[in-house]
Amino acid sequence: AELKPIEGLSGAVPGPRPSADSCVSPAGKAQEALQERYRGGSLVGCGGFGWGWAGRAVYPPAPLGLQVAVKRVPQNSIQHWGELVSDAPLEIVLLDKVSSGCAGIIQLLAWTEFPNSFLLVLEHPEPSQDLQHFIRARGFLSKQVARELFRQVLEAVQHCTSCRVLHRDIKPEIILLDLATGQLKLIDFGCRILSYSPPVWIHHQCYHSTAATIWSLGLLLYQLVMGKHPFRTGQEIIWGVILFPQWLSQECQDIIKSCLSMQPLDTPSLEDLFCRPWMQGVHLP
Repeated sequence: AELKPIEGLSGAVPGPRPSADSCVSPAGKAQEALQERYRGGSLVGCGGFGWGWAGRAVYPPAPLGLQVAVKRVPQNSIQHWGELVSDAPLEIVLLDKVSSGCAGIIQLLAWTEFPNSFLLVLEHPEPSQDLQHFIRARGFLSKQVARELFRQVLEAVQHCTSCRVLHRDIKPEIILLDLATGQLKLIDFGCRILSYSPPVWIHHQCYHSTAATIWSLGLLLYQLVMGKHPFRTGQEIIWGVILFPQWLSQECQDIIKSCLSMQPLDTPSLEDLFCRPWMQGVHLP
C-alpha cells in the first residue's frame, strides 16, 4: 500500500465500495513508507472517528519540516466511497476536490491503505486548537474575534461550494484554529449525519443540503458569540425560540435568526451573509 500523493480526481459518488480484484499490499510496507516520510510525536484528534498523531515531514511529497497529522480511518466505519487513484473513502475524494486554493481547508497531502483502514496525511499547524475548546476556554468571543472567525468560515464554505462540495455540518469541533496566525481550517469531511438537524428534518425526515449548511452556520455563529448552543432538545428546535441578551447587537441577531429560519426557502444565501452590515470591515489573517 504505497503512499499516494493527491494528483487528480476521476469522480466521486456516495455508495458502497466497488469490488476490487487486486489485493492490498502488506501493511508493513505502508507503515515503513509513512515512517520514512514523517516523524511523529503526540497523539491528536483529527475528526469524528479514528485517531491520529502529529509529526513533521522529513521526505517528499510533503515539504520538508511541514507540520502534519496522520489520521487513521477504519474501513468498517466508512459509509461512502468514491473513485480517485483507486477506490477510496469519499472523505479523501472530497478533500482532494477542496483542499487546494483555500487557506481555510485542511490540506490532504497523501494517503495510503492498510488491510483494515486508511491513513490520511494532513497538514496540522502548531500550536493549534479546535474551535470548540477555544470557545470553552473563553466562555464566549468578542464581537471582533467572532466576526473574523465567522468570515473565515464563510469563505471556506464558499470555496467548497464553488468546488461543488456542500459541507452540511459546520460545527466548532471540526474547525481547527492556528493559534499563531489566527487562521481557521475545516478539518473533517466524513459525511456523517447532522449533529443538530434543522426543523424540516425533524418534521419531514428530509432537508435541502444548501439550507442545512446555512442552518449549521447559524448555529456556529450563535456559539461564537454566546458560548453555548441555542437549542438543547429537538423540541426547542421545533419551537424555534432563540434567546438573545440585550448586549448582542441587532445586526448579529438578524444574521443568526435568518440562518435558523424555520422555513428552508427563507434562509439567506452565502452571498447575502457576506453583505450583511455586521460582516463589513472584517480583518482577516
